[in-house]
Amino acid sequence: MSGRVGDVSPKQAEALAQFRENIQDILPSLPAQHDHFLLRWLRARNFNIQKAEAMLRKHVEFRKHMKADTITTDWQAPEVIERYLSGGMCGYDKDGSPIWYDVVGPLDPRGLLLSASKQDFLKAKVRDCERLQRECKRQSEQLGRHVESITMIYDCEGLGLRHLWKPAVEAYGEVLTMFEENYPEGLKRLFVIKAPKLFPVAYNLIKHFLSEDTRRKIIILGGNWQEILLQYIEPDQLPACYGGTLTDPDGDPRCKTRVKYGGEVPQSYYVRVSIKQQYEQTLCISRGSSQQLEYEILFPGCVLRWQFASEGLDIGFGVFIKTKVGERQKAAEMVEVVPSQRYNAHLVPEDGSFTCQDPGIYVLRFDNTYSILHSKKISFSVEVLQSDNGSVSKAQEPKGGAGEELAASSQ
Repeated sequence: MSGRVGDVSPKQAEALAQFRENIQDILPSLPAQHDHFLLRWLRARNFNIQKAEAMLRKHVEFRKHMKADTITTDWQAPEVIERYLSGGMCGYDKDGSPIWYDVVGPLDPRGLLLSASKQDFLKAKVRDCERLQRECKRQSEQLGRHVESITMIYDCEGLGLRHLWKPAVEAYGEVLTMFEENYPEGLKRLFVIKAPKLFPVAYNLIKHFLSEDTRRKIIILGGNWQEILLQYIEPDQLPACYGGTLTDPDGDPRCKTRVKYGGEVPQSYYVRVSIKQQYEQTLCISRGSSQQLEYEILFPGCVLRWQFASEGLDIGFGVFIKTKVGERQKAAEMVEVVPSQRYNAHLVPEDGSFTCQDPGIYVLRFDNTYSILHSKKISFSVEVLQSDNGSVSKAQEPKGGAGEELAASSQ
């Protein structure tokens, strides 16, 4: 049995009755009290009454903390979020469920997180969830049948390395966790369209925030994505830019009055220059020398991601690939894939990433050969993000350790 109203087993019905009895003290504070709503929490915890009750009681506290009951009317998001956080609700699927669009490409995650607090970002997403829940309620009343979940379309055109910036991934992970813990069974299906080669790497970074049930609802579409969308959505409910006939009143096929497309955040919005990082390793580079960190990449398409900061003064940094395996090479003997340059990482922490198109030994080189007076302490983290086996491995220890290259031998 599905565990939905009209399709519950005797054991599930008994669990529902006991669940309702257990939560009598918080029932008036819930956004809904009907069986449809309560069954969502039971399904999310496989009808384990104790776990469902704990989840729901935690949600009540969440609603109080976020002022969720009034967030759609009383809370005003910072201007930068209103203008540059992409996405929006537009149209309904054939079952009457609201459709939410997330448009990834134009999103500037760094700009947003340097311009607004993570709490504001989270509150904006709570507001969106509450709006969607209210829209489901309106649809239920209008259609005369229960609507409790949404369809999502995740437009990945333009997904790039900047979207894998670690603070952005962490912030998005918090949003996903919030959604899983407080809006169970709120997603009917999620269509991923126009996914680039980088998508499997990006998905592996966030999928551990998702429940198995949510993962099963994700459908990655190929080149015929417009045809598939039209199987679930009537043309007049699908924006023309996605293969339907729906437009804004002025004929705009992207329906920008309903879906925001984000864009680069102007630096005039910035309220901080960096996001505080927690680094996993440190090393000290002597004056006039350099340090090499080797990472073995076994499969094409993996991404090297790094963050580092220096103490006191700047530091040189570049990425190379070795041309000879099993022996140490000087910088001049390797292929430079990320050009070496000096970074003021003592003022602003540096981060970056590189997509490894070929397997091999990649070398991250911290360069202090130009300094004849000062040694440098570097705090850093490096990760190898994989797409082939669904894992994300943290490179806690570089292959072969940290090698030192003296100024005299690096030229």
